[in-house]
Amino acid sequence: MTGQLGVVEAWLDAVDRADSAAAVALCAPDLEVVGPRGTVRSRDVLGPWMARAGFTARPLRWFCGAGGAVVVEQEATWADPATGAELGRAVVASRFLVADGVITHLQRHDVGLPAALAAAGLRRTDEVTARAG
Repeated sequence: MTGQLGVVEAWLDAVDRADSAAAVALCAPDLEVVGPRGTVRSRDVLGPWMARAGFTARPLRWFCGAGGAVVVEQEATWADPATGAELGRAVVASRFLVADGVITHLQRHDVGLPAALAAAGLRRTDEVTARAG
């Protein structure tokens, strides 16, 4: 994938590898992170979150629109960072906004894909069905 999809794919890969330096480098300094515990504006929260959450995700579907909007439906897993024991699993959707080659906004939608698409101004017809090699 290239462009905004490539940035998001690289970020997801960095998170899955627990490479916080790579994940942070793909984000704007004033990254807005919206999660179940509220909103924070700083990419500095990523490293501590990655260290404690044990989060990995397998992308299921990708959606892309104008203005840098990307939504990824994912099968997410949370594991204990110390033992690797699985703590939970769910299908979630993450909404990203990419500008100038970096992620400026990130929000996980635990209620699923429709909410993430609506928040991003995307529709099911914005699904990316073919990926570049």
